[in-house]
This record gives sequence, structure tokens and C-alpha cells, in this order.
Amino acid sequence: MGKSIKIFWVLASVGLLLSAKAHGGAAGDPLIAAQEAYNKQNLASVEAYSQQMKANADILAPYADYWAMLLKLSTASDQDVSAFIERYQAFPFADRVRGEWLKQLGKRQDWNTFFAELGQFKREDTAVSCHAMQGQAALGFEPEAQKLQQLWLTSADLPSNCTQLFDAMFRSGSLSEEHAWARFRLAMQEGKISVARAVTKYIKDIDSSNIKLIDRVYQNPQQVLQKQSISYKSRYGRALNIYALDRVARTQPALALEVWQNNLAQFNSEEQAYMWGRIALHAARRHDPEAGRWFALAKDAQLDNEQMAWRVRTALRVQNWPQVQAMIEAMPASEQEVASWRYWKARALKAQKQVGAANAILVPLSREHHYYGLLALEELGDIMMAPGTVYKASADELKQMENRPSIQRALALNKRGLRLEARAEWAWALRDFDDKQLIAAAELAFRSDWIDVAINTAEKTRLTHDFALRFPTPYRDLMQAHINENALDEAWVYGLIRQESRFIGVARSIAGASGLMQVMPATAKWIAKRLGMTGYQPAMITQLDTNMRFGTHYMRYTLDRMDGQALMATAAYNAGPSRPKRWAAQQPLDGPIYADTIPFTETRDYVKKVMANAYYYAQQMGHRTKPLTERLGTVPANTGAAVSERPE
Repeated sequence: MGKSIKIFWVLASVGLLLSAKAHGGAAGDPLIAAQEAYNKQNLASVEAYSQQMKANADILAPYADYWAMLLKLSTASDQDVSAFIERYQAFPFADRVRGEWLKQLGKRQDWNTFFAELGQFKREDTAVSCHAMQGQAALGFEPEAQKLQQLWLTSADLPSNCTQLFDAMFRSGSLSEEHAWARFRLAMQEGKISVARAVTKYIKDIDSSNIKLIDRVYQNPQQVLQKQSISYKSRYGRALNIYALDRVARTQPALALEVWQNNLAQFNSEEQAYMWGRIALHAARRHDPEAGRWFALAKDAQLDNEQMAWRVRTALRVQNWPQVQAMIEAMPASEQEVASWRYWKARALKAQKQVGAANAILVPLSREHHYYGLLALEELGDIMMAPGTVYKASADELKQMENRPSIQRALALNKRGLRLEARAEWAWALRDFDDKQLIAAAELAFRSDWIDVAINTAEKTRLTHDFALRFPTPYRDLMQAHINENALDEAWVYGLIRQESRFIGVARSIAGASGLMQVMPATAKWIAKRLGMTGYQPAMITQLDTNMRFGTHYMRYTLDRMDGQALMATAAYNAGPSRPKRWAAQQPLDGPIYADTIPFTETRDYVKKVMANAYYYAQQMGHRTKPLTERLGTVPANTGAAVSERPE
């Protein structure tokens, strides 16, 4: 339950797309048939369907032309491609065609045409970026060092043309062996073994016969450490032992620490600092009180953003406010501007009696409509803030929005089941909208039962808002019986559903969670048994009423297991009931501190969004609006009591 919203967006989109193909294609929809022909690389059929759609004045006929152009792009003349982009410049797919064309131009090293088009390319595309640097070098210009290093220093697999660029940059000296070592370490740290292997060709001290050691340490890091099967004498050997220590420290911290301390003298000062930073990170996630000391041993090591964040959370956990402030101020400037760190810096300043400096942060933060904005507003107490304007789109504004060709295309694409293309068209249409136009567009999406897009569109407004669109309440009559049966806070239930599925009833996560409330199959079977349901079948999980019944029952279960603490129950819904009590401290903990020190990134973000959603839903529903801090409450001390399990 509660799996990442990003995961199911993709899968729900694919599911709807496949459904559209099955039903739309069978009904003879030429758009769906054209897409099927494109997937089969049947250019003649795509062009035939394009002509059919044009004859029928179908507003989506350009999509058939788009698929046809992608199929013939490698053989089309530059003039034909340029003319296509010009003809369809008002469509979002025009920039994708330009991107694919740029790759063709780069491949054949037509740098004059490439750079003439590059300035008009709007998307981020790594392959295009690598071609651009390759072209700069070919024309005698030195690629910008910072951009080159940003491209290089990643653990991700990169397009093949980037390898050609990197080969040339290592030959010219623009990239050095130290850059290779940095990427090797990063790839190993992230478990990207294929990338680590590929990088070794740029490091002269790594013999090809020893590359297999990477696989050995990946497959059994504990054995490598205990048998000392890899020597510490070479830099390569030390790097592999560091990776083994890093892996073991995640699950067997005592063993990793023992091996590390016994072999500390084998490593140079930079390596020691790096490894202390890794040990500290894993300890901080376990809420180990030693984490702060180990972060200090990292000394001048360049901690990454994740390590810096956990260094702050370690200090936050024990409410060491001077250290919280100092650690936030040590972050890069861009990280300090993140809402969470602005809020906690303000809290740290306020705890140190620097109220004026704290309020200078809290006042602008309180105008932002999200979790930390609400906390900032409540922290200000009696200081009154001017609320954002609430606005409803007029009939004329809705009509004007409805008449926009891009909006018409997006709605038509969605209706015909091409959800990915519909969302791209919608995003393209919205790119220059002001707040009132965004609200009108969101209202149209909502009226078209495109609820997730309506929410996402309404959330983009800056000063003028329609909170009914941001926090809609579909299926309320049907939901009410289940909420009452389980004696749940209606605002909390809707806040959770909004985060789980954005009200997409067919949403399905990569882990298998399904439906409005994202119920896992094993959990559904377990709930059906608890409810005494006979004849339960797995397919029933996607039925709206069954999904609501199961989801609300499980919310009641988690709330009871967490002794009525809604924050912990929300975490339990996402991460399972065995974990939230283990994340509590040895003493009662302020709810916002507990939420921000949850070890799992997904669950940490999830609980904050659900609890903020619940606050806004209470306002929309006319319920008593409990302050967010009251909803978060105080998390009781960890007593070590066992929690009964259910299928995770």
C-alpha cells in the first residue's frame, strides 16, 4: 500500500493505453489503428490512416503524421523535417521530432545544421547534449568544463554517443583519471555495476583481468570482508573494500564498523573521511545516536546532499538547535532554499530566541500552500497573514478555454485512451497560462472526469487559487458509509486517497497495489478473510466499492495498531505496521520531527503530503479545522512493544 505515486502514474497510463487499443482499435478508431501501425513500423498503413483522418477533419490527424515522420526520419531530407516542424510548431511533438532530428544530424556530424537547430530545442536530452559537446570539440571549441563534468559524473547508463564524447575528452585531457575514479566510486555506491565496469577502461591501474572483482564484491560483500580476499594495497582494492563496507553497513552495521576500525590504517585520509560519511549516513537512517559523531569524523569530505540532509536530521532528532542551524547553513545555497530546510532553520533560530530572524523566514514561507507553509503559518501564531485569493472561473473563461485547439486535442486524446499523449498536450497548452487560465483549465479537466490532471493543474497557481479543484471529493456519497463504519476522519481518508491515486480508480503500482486506495493483493486477501467475505477473487480489488471498503478497513486497522496516532498510522499504511513504532525515539517526539526523520524517503514524503491534504480537506468539507501540528501530534516513546504483522 502507499507505493510511490510516480510509479503508478506510468502504469496506469500504460494500462489505459492498452485498454484504448483493445477497445478503440476494435471499434475501428483510425487514431488507435495508426498508433498500432506505428508500433509495428508499418509506414504505409500509418500514412493511409493519416489520410483517412484528414478526410474526416479529425483534429487528431496530425498525430498520425507525427508517427509517420518518426518512422521515416532517418531517410527524410532536412528540408522535409524542417517543414514538418514548422507546420506543427504549435504541437508538443514538434520538439520531440526536432530532438530526434538533432541526433541524426549529430550522428552524421552535420554540425552547421545541428547548431542552427539546437537553440530552438526545448527539452533536456542527454544524447543531444553529448552530440553538442562533440560538435563543439570538432569545430575547435573547448566544451565548458562544468557541463562536461555534470554529464560525466553520474551513475546512470548513458546513450552510446556519449561514450564517443568521453573517449575524446579523456584523450584531450579535458577529463582526467581522477574524474574516472570519481564516477567509479559513485557507480559502485549506487550499485550500478555495469557502469563501474565501463569506467575502468579510463583508469590505467585497473587491469582487465581484475574487473571480475567488481562482480565478486557485488555478489557477496560480507565474504570479501571476512576473508580479506581483496588486497588493500592498490587504490582499486581499497575502492572495492570501501564498497563492500558500504553494502554491509546498511544491514550489519556492527560487523562493518568492526572491519572498518580494524583496517582503518590501510586507507588514506580522503578515503577515511569518505567512509566515515557513509557509515554515518547509514547510522543516521537507523537513528543511531553515534551518527553525529561519525559525521564529524568525515571532516572535510564532500558530503552529498543526502548525507547533509541526514546530518541535519540527526541533530534535529535530539533537538540540538544550534547544530541544526549550522548544518543547514553548511548546505549548498540551492538546498537551503528547499522549503523543509527553511522551516527547520526558522525553528532553530526561534529556539535560540532569534525570533525576528525566524519570522523573516516564516512569513514568506507561510504564504506557500503546502505542508511546510502550514507549519510556518502555525508557528507564527497571532501574526495575521493575508490569504491567497480564491477564484472560480466564469462561464466565459471556461468557453474561451474550451475553444483552445491544444485543450481540445488534449481532451480528445484522453477520451480516446491515449493518456500519455494527452498529458503531453495538456502540459504544452498550460506552459504560459496565468492563474485564472490554470483554474479554468483545471475546471474543464474536472468536468471531463480527468481528476488527477485537474488537481495537478490547480496546484500550479501562484497567487489566485481554487482549493475545491486542488482538493476534490469524488465518490463522497459512496465513501461515506465506509468512513462511518470504521469511524474515520473523512478529511484524513480523502487526504490519503489524493496521495495514493489522485482518484484514478484503475491505478496500479509496480508492486501490484491497485485501485483508488492502492491495496496490495496479499493485504486484500487478508482483509477479505478478516471481514468474513466468501467468494473473494483478486479481480475484485479494483471494484470501486470493494477498494473503498478494504482501504478504509485497513486505515482503521493501522490507526488502532498505532494507538490512535494518525501520523504513525499514515506511515503504517505506506510502509507496513511493523515499522512506525520502531522509528519512534526513546522519549516522546514532536510530530513534525518524527515525520522528517522517517528513514524511507517515500514514506517520509508520503506522510507529510497526506497530513497536509487532510488539513485542506477539512477546510473544504466544512469540518472543524484542526491545526496541522495538532494532527501530527506527539509521537509516544518507543517502548519496544511488538506489533502484530499483516502482509506487507
